Amino acid sequence: MKTKKAKSKTFKENLIGYGFISPWLIGFFFLTAGPLVFSLIVSFSDYNITSKMHFTGLDNYKRMFTADDLFWTSLWNTIYFVVFSVPLTTAGAIFVAVLLNTKIKGMKIFRTIYYLPAVLSGVAVYFLWMQLLSPGTGLVNLVLSWFGVDGPAWLFDPSWTKPALIIMKLWSVGGGMLLYLASLQGVPESLYEAADLDGANMFQKFFHITLPMITPIIFFDIITSTIGAFQVFQEAYVMSKDGDGGPAHSLLFYNLHMWNNAFEVFDMGYASAMAWILFIIIMILTLINLKFGKRWVHYEGGDNK
Repeated sequence: MKTKKAKSKTFKENLIGYGFISPWLIGFFFLTAGPLVFSLIVSFSDYNITSKMHFTGLDNYKRMFTADDLFWTSLWNTIYFVVFSVPLTTAGAIFVAVLLNTKIKGMKIFRTIYYLPAVLSGVAVYFLWMQLLSPGTGLVNLVLSWFGVDGPAWLFDPSWTKPALIIMKLWSVGGGMLLYLASLQGVPESLYEAADLDGANMFQKFFHITLPMITPIIFFDIITSTIGAFQVFQEAYVMSKDGDGGPAHSLLFYNLHMWNNAFEVFDMGYASAMAWILFIIIMILTLINLKFGKRWVHYEGGDNK
């Protein structure tokens, strides 16, 4: 058993440790945990900042699923964006990383060029793409016209607004590319040498060596990209007229609809309920990814747990 002196020393050391992490603890309880609990309470209430909070039970959630048509529209727009943007950006990042992993002169310059879009300011990039996607004077439609293709109206056509944002997302795959590039450089050269001795071609080496070896990074990227895609907001807010998700609500993503309810009509109770539904959706998808990830993610040690 510890002596009284040893217990006192341990207590002092723990106290010092808590003192060092106290700024984080204060920030967590007042800026994260506190607002989370408050938003959960507000989600069951009628609260618009200026008036007193009134408990309404499940009314906000019932309204969300039965009386708000824009809720389903925003959820569909978001799911559409997630389903197409996540696989395409993941595949694009892997493709670019494989190209940039080759050993040729000046490769560092190309890596810098491909990574730059990932660090540019979001709003500035959105205005740039609004000019590029302009139906009449945009560079994208001009290039398409060189090949005899009549470019669409992009951000002015409800059928093309979401594909336009997905194309814009592909332009900034440099962030994911950096992760895959680091992972590719960690693949043992001995595996490729053994494959060469067995007569494997380039595609066989990629699908049987490269791809399995980087599956942990693919798994991480899919989870984080899915979470980020469900929270798409800035693009629609800046690139749609007056931030209303137009035309025809084709850019009314879930977060934008939640923002409009919270800060346009100040219906904080309903917006908080929407936030918790989004949390549940993301949590379920993350758990599904974690469950099925064990079947295809391969670790170097051979343990997929």
